Formats: sequence, structure tokens, C-alpha cells
Amino acid sequence: MKNDFYKAMLWQNPEQIPVGIGMLPATWMKYRDELTEIVAKYPSLFGDPNKERDYDAIGMPTYAEGEHVDVWGCVWSNVKQGMEAIVTKHPVRTRADVHTLEIPEKDDLAPHGFMYLRLGDLRGFEEIMLDFAEEPPELQMLIDKVLAYNLRQMHKRVEGARQRNRPNNIMWFGDDLGMQESLPMSPEKWRKYLKPCFTALYKVIKDAGHYVHMHTDGHILEIIPDLVECGVDVINAQVGANGMQALKDACADKVCLNLDLDRQMFPFWTPAECDAHVKEAVETLGDPRGGLWLGVEIGEDVPLENVDALCSALERYRQFS
Repeated sequence: MKNDFYKAMLWQNPEQIPVGIGMLPATWMKYRDELTEIVAKYPSLFGDPNKERDYDAIGMPTYAEGEHVDVWGCVWSNVKQGMEAIVTKHPVRTRADVHTLEIPEKDDLAPHGFMYLRLGDLRGFEEIMLDFAEEPPELQMLIDKVLAYNLRQMHKRVEGARQRNRPNNIMWFGDDLGMQESLPMSPEKWRKYLKPCFTALYKVIKDAGHYVHMHTDGHILEIIPDLVECGVDVINAQVGANGMQALKDACADKVCLNLDLDRQMFPFWTPAECDAHVKEAVETLGDPRGGLWLGVEIGEDVPLENVDALCSALERYRQFS
């Protein structure tokens, strides 16, 4: 039997709204036993309350303090253990460098930032924005190289699911396509250069019978219909950058929304405001037929009382009756 995540994605009347809560490694490092006490209060959200935890685990290598080099040669710098790194050294400094850039032989299975953000990781944000503005031939050349690499990763992901006997899997992808209040380029330019990439990449996944979940931070309202056309089944969008009603207008009856509740405000709100935010999300976007997941990311700057309030609200309001 499909769980509520599948049922909500397919509008098949889930028993309750699916919820996902993620604690950043730095959050566990800071709060430790105090956070465990809160988690233990909500087994319906977190599962086994007696699960052993390594408070200092970091998971992804880039969450470790220091420098890290990815398969493309981008250097990631991290100044705080448990938080994500940023790219500080870009290997494709000039347009001439695009001509000699070699596609890596080592696979990375398309981590967060695998397509659009990778272009900026390679060139640097200002340089890639100039490339999109001026449209030199090296822009399409760079895109083609990154796309070719990513197509290989899509086939690797599909083969991995086959080997693990996981048909009709929900495959998770992430690439932050928006900025705080707008896209980084016009929707028309996005459709010209990036939409064909995501269409080709997700076609591999969909042709194999899987579903596509796409996380993307930032303002993306104008291209949500395009992402649906690219094959996205669940879109993980930020409410703070897009607006509650605007997301309802863009997604209702068109694509399942994994709503990224407003983590930019969690550190500043009162517990009552956190509760009201979850309630508003359910009242605005909830539908017994499905079409909604709720997602929460907890950073180390979120007070424990707000963590507790968010968990309590999610447990309470996710019910349809």
C-alpha cells in the first residue's frame, strides 16, 4: 500500500498531510539532549523516540569545517561545523576556460545544485550572470557539458533504483532556481537555456517509471508551470519567497506542493506565531484529496520553544478531521 506521501502526490486521499522535519547538523550539535527531549514527544513525526543519535554527525562532507573539492574542481569553504559550505574558488574563470573544461569521470549522482547552480559554481555568480545577459557561445557550451554529465547521473540513479528493487520511486533533486524576490534571469531566458535541460534530465527518470521531487529555494512562481512540463511531480517551494496564496494559485490541481514553511522567520517568531503559520498553511493549501506535503527545516538559530511549537502544530493540523 502506498504511504501518504505517494497518496498526497497522486491526489489519492491521504489519511493525513505528510510531514517532513529536518534538523541541520549544527542544530543537533548545539541543543543535543534538549532537542532529543522534544523529538521524543512526537513519535508520529519522528518515529522511534529511543533511536540512538550521534549529535556530532555531519552527514554530507561539505558540512564539515574546512575546504572541500568537488568532482568538477570547485572549492567549497566551510567556516562552521554543521552548516553548509559555499563555493569560494571557481575553476572556469574565463570564457576561454569553458573550451578546455573536461567532463568529470567520477560520478556524484546529482547532488543539490546539480544543474543551474553548478554553472555558477564553475564560473562564479557574477560571471555566469554576465554570460546569461550577453549570451556568448560559451554559455551554451558550458550548459551542454554540465547537461551531458548530469544525463549520465540520471541513468546512474535509475540503475541504482533497479538494483535495489525500488520501482516507482520518488527521486529527490535540488537546484535553487530563484532569488529572494525574483528569478535571477527573465522567465523567457530560463525557458531558452535551462528548461530544455530539466526536461531532458527528468525524462530519464520518468521514462523509467519514477517520480520527480524537486527542491528549489527562492522565487519561482513564473516557472512553476514549466517545471511541471519538465516532469516535476512534487515541487518543494519556499512560502516566504513566493507567498501562500500565490503558491496555491500556481500549484492547486496541477502539481503536489511540498511547502517549505518559512524557516527564515522561525528564529524571530513567537511560539504562537509559529503555530499560526502552520495553521494558515493547512487552511489555505490543505485538501483531503491530497496535493500537499509540509516541510520544516530547523537551523541552530531557532529557539527550542519554537521547535516544540512547530512540531506540536504539525502534529495537530496535519489531520483532516
